[in-house]
Amino acid sequence: MNNTDFSQRHIGITLSDEKAMLKIMGLNTLNELIDNTIPEKIRLKKTLKLSEPLSENEYLKKIKQIASKNKIFKSHIGQGYYETIVPSVIFRNIFENPSWYTSYTPYQAEISQGRLEAMLNYQTAIVGLTKMELANASLLDEGTAAAEAMLMSFNLRSRKAVKNNTLKFLLMRISFHKRWR
Repeated sequence: MNNTDFSQRHIGITLSDEKAMLKIMGLNTLNELIDNTIPEKIRLKKTLKLSEPLSENEYLKKIKQIASKNKIFKSHIGQGYYETIVPSVIFRNIFENPSWYTSYTPYQAEISQGRLEAMLNYQTAIVGLTKMELANASLLDEGTAAAEAMLMSFNLRSRKAVKNNTLKFLLMRISFHKRWR
């Protein structure tokens, strides 16, 4: 087997396997299977013009050459509010702490356990600081956290506020001093 071709690296079915499967379906060819399953109006009418297959090394060289044409721009997606400053103690002990990003169970190979514990610790701290009965924690971004906080406070309105149809929120932005950076 030629292991340098991507197309030959998988373990495909044998010709006898293909014939057995077609026989079970009552068909003679794969083209019959396609005719019976894919509507004519969505099928491509002409043959694709594909280049010859590349070896893995050839492909890596080609894809690196294509990627070198990319231009890197600053992305603001998920970057939070402008000039938001996270204290270094939070970065060091929460965001950069590897215990939040390792799985605690051998069957769960992802960071969800650490994220859950980080959210629980955060919620516990907020409940302790605010003396509220519950707190919510969003690890997505500030916008999601703000929306969740507004929804929580809306659902916790007093009976009087509900009867008066009170729907207004007062939003304020808190900025930390730059020395925390």
